[in-house]
Amino acid sequence: MEKAILLTEPIELSEAGKLSRVLDFFGVSADRLSVAEFLTSRDDGNSDSKFRLLCTSGAFLKLQTALESKADGVRFWQRNVHSAFVYAAGNFPAVGEIAAKITGHESSLEQSSPATEWIITDVLPEFCGSMSGVRVKAIANGPEMGLNFGRSNSSVVNLISSGNQAAFFKFVHHTIPIFLSTATNIIDIQARLEGREFDIRQYFFSATPLVLYIKWAFAQNCWQSPGTAACLVIDDPLLKPRYGFLRFQNLLDLMRQHNFSTSIAFIPWNWRRSHAKVVRLFKDNRGRISLSIHGCDHTGGEFGSVDSGRLAWKSRESLRRMGRHQSRTGVPHDAVMVFPQGVFSARAMEVLKRSHFLGVVNSEVFSSDSKPPLIKIEDYWNVAVMNYSDFPIFTRRYPSAGVENFAFDILLGKPCLVVAHHNDCHDDCRHIVACMERLNQLNAPLHWTSLGEVVRRSFRQREVSPGVAEIEMYGSEVRIENLTTSKKIFRFGKREGVVKNINAVHAAGQPVPWRLSEGGQNLAFEVELNPGQSEIVTVMFQEYVALEGFEGETALYKLKALVRRYLCEMRDNYVTRKSFST
Repeated sequence: MEKAILLTEPIELSEAGKLSRVLDFFGVSADRLSVAEFLTSRDDGNSDSKFRLLCTSGAFLKLQTALESKADGVRFWQRNVHSAFVYAAGNFPAVGEIAAKITGHESSLEQSSPATEWIITDVLPEFCGSMSGVRVKAIANGPEMGLNFGRSNSSVVNLISSGNQAAFFKFVHHTIPIFLSTATNIIDIQARLEGREFDIRQYFFSATPLVLYIKWAFAQNCWQSPGTAACLVIDDPLLKPRYGFLRFQNLLDLMRQHNFSTSIAFIPWNWRRSHAKVVRLFKDNRGRISLSIHGCDHTGGEFGSVDSGRLAWKSRESLRRMGRHQSRTGVPHDAVMVFPQGVFSARAMEVLKRSHFLGVVNSEVFSSDSKPPLIKIEDYWNVAVMNYSDFPIFTRRYPSAGVENFAFDILLGKPCLVVAHHNDCHDDCRHIVACMERLNQLNAPLHWTSLGEVVRRSFRQREVSPGVAEIEMYGSEVRIENLTTSKKIFRFGKREGVVKNINAVHAAGQPVPWRLSEGGQNLAFEVELNPGQSEIVTVMFQEYVALEGFEGETALYKLKALVRRYLCEMRDNYVTRKSFST
């Protein structure tokens, strides 16, 4: 067992609470002890059950001083402690004193400038994970300090540094590793998400060191991703050899050369308009390029409606049109919705969930409702945002977000989803390719695939005992694999607030018994797989039936939709292209 201890004093309860919430997010429980209480504890000496300590610099200095006064202080330390995470919490003199005691060398604390670029070391890839070697220009919310030893010190490993300054470093104290951060505080993941998305540059010091430590120190017990599924999503294009700046053959050549995949967010209204040459490219390269669903008619805010009848009709119509396109061309599609302009209502999410969609991929996480639900940082950190009818929004980012945000998403266990439009191809896709290359260089192998497979492969898991794994499921389908040499039981949990809407659970097409977990907010079931076996598990819901009927759009609406589509294509193919050339 990997045991977490929060060393805390009464005046530090709020800080302990923030630490505890981050640990809870990763599935790690912790005991809160004062320094005095910890010093009276004893373990059995089993190296697999040593304590992981997390505390402020003040609490750690108090522990260090107390251990120095004990005759068996060093023995107690080595016998009971696996490692320690210590952060400044504003007590910078304590940070300097801890460093001096451990290393035997004096250091100076220096305030970093707002423009400082911080580098996460690539010397310890097993610790730094996907953030290994990443450079970050942090957006400081207050004064941040770095420690400068003035010269090279072999007893110190700078984990996050800029020049001679280090904001996070590793010491070894009597054979036990200590990870010391100069962060003034720990991120409060229950705070409201500010802005459209979480930006690690705004929380770099308060979040990165702690998450790196948790993922390393609790590697066996905390939630982990089985791998990182990835995909580039390009919105809107018709399947014609050229759409705006996008040339399909050129894109395919680049995908092969630079190892990435693309999903075209296809507007169902265009189901009869695909070119045979591009259709052949899709059919011959199904591992590289695929289709997802981009609205229905792609009219302004069509899924921002709160009209249940209209939403149910549009959801069914989008699938019908995509089905006709598949029958006509032989090109399959993923039942994953990408909202036009990112606009959606909470009611739309409920309807899509019960209309045979796997999930949603979107740049926006706030609904267009007059009173959208509160989205917390921890909601965005999750594999998918689950605040709307427990139906997942898998978040995607533009390349301009920087590789550091993609790397942090991967560290959290989120899929790697990049969004682009045809005008992003104006330079022959050079900046898109540059982004793909940087992502592929991260210390995290990416599984480039379709959006449907991204949904199926995006879940959290952890081993609870030999031959038993827990799975936290998000989309309506998940793909599980038994990579061991013996039978394995997968225990599923899926957040479901309205259980009456569940129709059935299937694994490999066969029904699976399910139940409610304690508290009644989670669907629970088990699936057993033989060695090497891989299966798709599906949760099916009762189809949404609106109380208010909707027979379809009016002739005037259809005319407006037709005009809108052709005007948009004229803009993309002529106006936008000309504006880039002038």
